[in-house]
Amino acid sequence: MLTIGYIGNGKSTNRYHLPFSLSRSNIKVKTIYSRNPEKSDWEKIEGIHYTGDIADVLEDDDIQLVVICTHTNSHYEFAKQALDHGKNVLVEKPFMATSEEAAAIFAYAKEKGLLVQCYQNRRYDSDFLTTQKVIESGKIGDLLEVEIAIDYYRPEIPLSIDSFTKDTSYLYGIGSHTIDQVLSYFGKPDKIHYDVRQLLGPGRMNDYFDLDFHYQNLKVSIKSSFFRLKERPSFVAYGKKGMFVKQTRDRQEEHLKLFHMPNNSDFGVDLPEHYGVLTYMDDEGVYHEEKVVSEKGDYARVYDDLYNAIVNGAEKVTKDEQTLLQMEIIETGIAGMV
Repeated sequence: MLTIGYIGNGKSTNRYHLPFSLSRSNIKVKTIYSRNPEKSDWEKIEGIHYTGDIADVLEDDDIQLVVICTHTNSHYEFAKQALDHGKNVLVEKPFMATSEEAAAIFAYAKEKGLLVQCYQNRRYDSDFLTTQKVIESGKIGDLLEVEIAIDYYRPEIPLSIDSFTKDTSYLYGIGSHTIDQVLSYFGKPDKIHYDVRQLLGPGRMNDYFDLDFHYQNLKVSIKSSFFRLKERPSFVAYGKKGMFVKQTRDRQEEHLKLFHMPNNSDFGVDLPEHYGVLTYMDDEGVYHEEKVVSEKGDYARVYDDLYNAIVNGAEKVTKDEQTLLQMEIIETGIAGMV
């Protein structure tokens, strides 16, 4: 059994963590700390101890893993406190406020003989897993280009922000998803081209980015905008023999917002209208176009990984060097913005 305590009781904890950690029989959520536990917008879950005293988490010998779901600027402080009390730590994205903090906390965890990891749940998005399946099938041939997009039409958000901060930057908030997907599957690039903008002009939020990761014979692009009335496909992969287009994104977040939870058998499952389209020429020169049944996404797999690392001594799936590189890429991308 892996016993968990949470620091923070907002949307991150209740929407993106608890539905998944509670879905596993080998994981126990014991305690949730927040400064004002009686003022939460989220209904309390029976059997969990809610507290305004952080010592109930840090000084409880039963708790092996502390999950930090607070504002990014407090991640380092809370992670260090947890390590000081002998706890392993999982930290929400963005991992730390700076790459220097990230390097320091990884070093401190190593010194303590403990685990610190970023919550990279988007590795287990259905669209990402399905695209990997298609690439590895070999049907599109040698891979040449991949495009990954997360788009919104939410002009009211950048319009309401009249100054630039890292905390409100799109690259920090959304780039931490897609940059990790690229690094986790394709590895460290040879070079990166950055196009990071404030579409509304200087002194406003970063509301657009387009990063190209260059490998020897491959370019992988991640793109996001707050001003896309019609979204670009979630994933497009081009090879020498064909292509794959996955128009729609993973549905786990959609279902979570509807309070349709992982205990439902159809949670996060694509319907046929969501399936991607694979188009290719086979070895005989015959044209094919077919739908690809989507892989099932499951953010609880992050907790499976942590269970195996903490309880069974397995290696971490999300590597420290991947998270450090992600932080450096984000910082480079927004350097000079005001």
